[in-house]
Amino acid sequence: MKKLIFATHNQNKLEEVRSVFPGFVIQSLAALKYTEEIEETEKTLTGNALLKARSVYAVFKTPVFADDSGLEVDALDGAPGVFSARYAGEDKNHDKNNEKLLKALRGITNRSAQFRTVIAYTDGKQELLFEGIVRGHIASQCSGTAGFGYDPLFIPEGYDKSFGLLAREIKLSLSHRSRAIAKLHEHLKHLT
Repeated sequence: MKKLIFATHNQNKLEEVRSVFPGFVIQSLAALKYTEEIEETEKTLTGNALLKARSVYAVFKTPVFADDSGLEVDALDGAPGVFSARYAGEDKNHDKNNEKLLKALRGITNRSAQFRTVIAYTDGKQELLFEGIVRGHIASQCSGTAGFGYDPLFIPEGYDKSFGLLAREIKLSLSHRSRAIAKLHEHLKHLT
């Protein structure tokens, strides 16, 4: 089986990717004993995904992919976007981020939003980008404890429950990350 590195320390993301990426051995940074935190210093999701993929490839010289994801709220001109994890501060506290978002949307009726992921892949010869989007809206309060981040606030189109309440299988079938990963997988399986 072909080996790929997923440039993440996030166990939730790793499990999600492994569940939708058959035929490959996905190695995490933890499994490779890579403990360095790659600072996301770029101004876009694409820039951060490329930064992480390039940084890890430079160390291991093995095909690698990285993601950056964000919640983009229409009424907030796409915020929190690339700053989603640090929306309420550098400590990346999910509860504080959700609280700040609810405050920002107080009194606003247009609560449409999307989760967007950009996957960057590099193997030393080529760099590829894949995008996944799931549309929905922001609830008026948090509900559910499944998932992480803004999942308790985000209600995907066609559903009346947040990602925090939906069954894991449903969330994976809708996930922005899963959609982007599926595109990467489709491309790579033709190369092996």
